Amino acid sequence: MNQILVTKKLYITPELKRKKKIYKFYFFLSIFLVFALVSAYIYAEVDRTKSEETSQAILEEFNQGIDNTTANEDVLIAVLNADPDDETDANTEYALNQSQKTANRNKVYTTNNGYNYSTIATINIPKINVNYPILDGQTDSVEETEYLLKISPIKFWGANPNEVGNFCIVGHNYRDTRFFSKVLTLENGDIVEITDDTGRTLKYSVYDKYEVSPDDTSCTSQLTDGRKEITLITCTNDSKLRVIVKAKEV
Repeated sequence: MNQILVTKKLYITPELKRKKKIYKFYFFLSIFLVFALVSAYIYAEVDRTKSEETSQAILEEFNQGIDNTTANEDVLIAVLNADPDDETDANTEYALNQSQKTANRNKVYTTNNGYNYSTIATINIPKINVNYPILDGQTDSVEETEYLLKISPIKFWGANPNEVGNFCIVGHNYRDTRFFSKVLTLENGDIVEITDDTGRTLKYSVYDKYEVSPDDTSCTSQLTDGRKEITLITCTNDSKLRVIVKAKEV
């Protein structure tokens, strides 16, 4: 019996104790890291969900300010067989409504950290269920751009929406269904619809898709031979390259 106790005691050496302490340290460290990664993932998902909700709220408000039946037209309201004062009231009410819609479209938003931006258009891609407002910041700084991209796709460079030139739009790839995640699946002939702040909607047909390095900005060239074009920009799934989708008015 004494021999057994001595033998067991001999096996518990200082080196063994040190290894057991190291094992415990790495065990608890691994648990902490797993917990931290899970927490970070949950936080990111919550943040992205909030961004999606914010984007859709902005889209709804923008659409409320659009009246497609009167876009780009001077409308005269005539009330037949009515009192002149009634006609004046109708025109006044119409003018007030149009003024409110214009205010909604041109509304300037301010983020929590002080960045100002407005909604200049909407983008709709039926094939991949993309329907978002397109934002435009005031400073175009890197910090502003990175922050606004968390809210919605934004204007990156170029012409104004639905004008001659190359209207470049950048959006996040979250590797799910949100923002520009499914832009990678677009093919030649797919349709992209842009609605500007006058209510005018133009359709663009995809004619090219390719990948470039992050520092290659050749896709933003404004040499379109007088055509109206758009360029969609997002990241590859591994974030190492940029996916470029080119489309022209049809």
